[in-house]
Amino acid sequence: MPFLLVAKPRPHVTLVTLNRPERMNAMSFDVMIPFRQALEQISRDNDTRVVVVTGAGPGFCSGADLVDSGRVPDIDGLTLPGISLRAMELLDDVILALRKMHQPVIGAINGPAIGGGLCLSLAFDIRVAADGAFFRAAGINNGLSSAELGLSYLLPRAIGASRAFEIMLTGRDVDAAEAARIGLVSQVTSADELLGTCYDIAARITGWSRVGVELAKRLLWSGLDAASLEAHMRHEGIAQLYVRNLTGNFEEMIRARKDHRTPVYLDDSRQKDM
Repeated sequence: MPFLLVAKPRPHVTLVTLNRPERMNAMSFDVMIPFRQALEQISRDNDTRVVVVTGAGPGFCSGADLVDSGRVPDIDGLTLPGISLRAMELLDDVILALRKMHQPVIGAINGPAIGGGLCLSLAFDIRVAADGAFFRAAGINNGLSSAELGLSYLLPRAIGASRAFEIMLTGRDVDAAEAARIGLVSQVTSADELLGTCYDIAARITGWSRVGVELAKRLLWSGLDAASLEAHMRHEGIAQLYVRNLTGNFEEMIRARKDHRTPVYLDDSRQKDM
């Protein structure tokens, strides 16, 4: 049985499912390496406009697999410290691959997201949770640090510093209702409606300009790293002029409103004169 499933359930939408339900989709290298490779391939698929990621079975992802972590490739001749560095780098690359994807990524959090599963969920651009899902920064529960895979960077930016400190230092569970209240997820649905809700969000996104959506994703992430408001506003301005002057999208919007129809954005300058 493959540890990763990839499907296209709706036009321009690719669904990626972590498929190791008997281990709560734990982050073994046998799962995470194919996952990263699939993400990189999907990012280059120009028919895919939105990506949805979920887990098979009752859990989303339980974090590190404590029973069978799988094999780290290309470690012949390395000692334990070197192997450990390579292992962390492989997992870090999954988080970075999600951030670098051309398409927005929606996380359909169908169940517990624990430890590395919480880290993984934070790398998604949008998170929707089933009502039975919960989140736990489990490193502290295991006698370690909860700061891993970008968690100490991403969590404060998602929910604020004070809440992030409290959640990471206590190791307590955050249920779906609280996650929605504090901004960890955008909304909560029943388990049966979870993927449908994500597909509805995806359908709305795919109705807009492809280049506009991609630039918006880049700017939202780069805004988290911006050194100043002014610097980021200059970045935004250039991106806005890029789409305005190099495509006919704005003119198409004007025509569509006049004609009382849905605009069709081609991201092509020739559309200015149509």
